Amino acid sequence: MAFTVAAAQYPIDRFRAFADYEIKITRWVSDAAGRGARLIVFPEYGAMELASLAGAETARDLKRSIEAMQDFLPAAQDLHRNLATQHQLYICAASAPVRQADGSFRNTARLFAPSGKIGAQEKRIMTRFERDDWRISAGEGLNVFETSLGKIAIAICYDAEFPLLVRALSDAGAEIVLVPSCTDAAAGYQRVRVACAARALENQCYVVQAPTVGEAEWSPAVDKNCGAANIFGPPDRFFPEDGVIATGAMDKPGFVYGEIDLGLVKMVRRDGAVLNHRHWREQPGAGALPEAAVVKLV
Repeated sequence: MAFTVAAAQYPIDRFRAFADYEIKITRWVSDAAGRGARLIVFPEYGAMELASLAGAETARDLKRSIEAMQDFLPAAQDLHRNLATQHQLYICAASAPVRQADGSFRNTARLFAPSGKIGAQEKRIMTRFERDDWRISAGEGLNVFETSLGKIAIAICYDAEFPLLVRALSDAGAEIVLVPSCTDAAAGYQRVRVACAARALENQCYVVQAPTVGEAEWSPAVDKNCGAANIFGPPDRFFPEDGVIATGAMDKPGFVYGEIDLGLVKMVRRDGAVLNHRHWREQPGAGALPEAAVVKLV
C-alpha cells in the first residue's frame, strides 16, 4: 500500500481563546488532507501552546503551565478525533504532559483513527530537562498500532535514540515509526535526526520525524525550537541511496510530504542488498528486548 504522509514543522503559538487553537489545528489538518495526506504527524510537546490559554503569568511558570493545560486537553482530544473522522485520515497529535492518578505527568502522544478510535504511546526515557527541571515521569508500555495503512508505532523524540526500544516495536511488526520531536538547539535536532536515519536502516522501515520550530518566549518549556521534518527509509534497494524520502528547510513552519509504500518494506526485508532486519538477532545480547503490544486501531 502506498500513501502520502505529512510531517509537521510546527510553530508554537499563543492563544487568547480555545477557538483560536481550534482554527489553527483545523487549518493545518485541512491543508494536509487537501494535499492527499492519509497520515499527519505533529511534534512532541506541540500541545504546550495550550498553556497560553491560562494567562501569561501561569504560562511563564513551568510547573503551573502543565497543571493548567490539563483543563484543555479533553477538548483538544475531541477536536483531533473529529478531524480524523471528518477527513478520514490518521493524526498523530502533538504530545502533551498528561496528569496521572498519582499526580505525576507522563509525556503522551495519541494516534487518532478515521474510525474515531484513539491509541496512546507514552515516552519511555526522559531527557535531563524532563527529569531535572520539569519532573516529567517515565512512561510505561510499548505499542504497535494495527491500522488500515499498516502497522504504525511511535517513539517520542529521545526514545528514538535508543535502538532496543525501536527494535522491540519492529519485532512486534512496526513498518512505520513516527518520531514527534522537540529540540531547542541544532545539536539536539541532529541527534534525533541521525537516530531516525539509523532506526530506518536497522529495522528496514520508514521513520517520520516531525519537530517544533521557532520561538515562544512566553513559555519556559518550549521557548526555543529548532529542527526540520524528515521522512527516512533504509538506504538500500528500492529506496533513495541516502535513505532520505523527504526533508524540510530548517525552522520553516509547514508540512513536509512524502510517499510511503509498505510494499517496499516487505521487498527490502526479503531481498535487500543487506538484511539488517533479519540479521539483528545475530548480535550478542540482541534478544534482550522489552515487549510491545499490538493494538487494533482501524
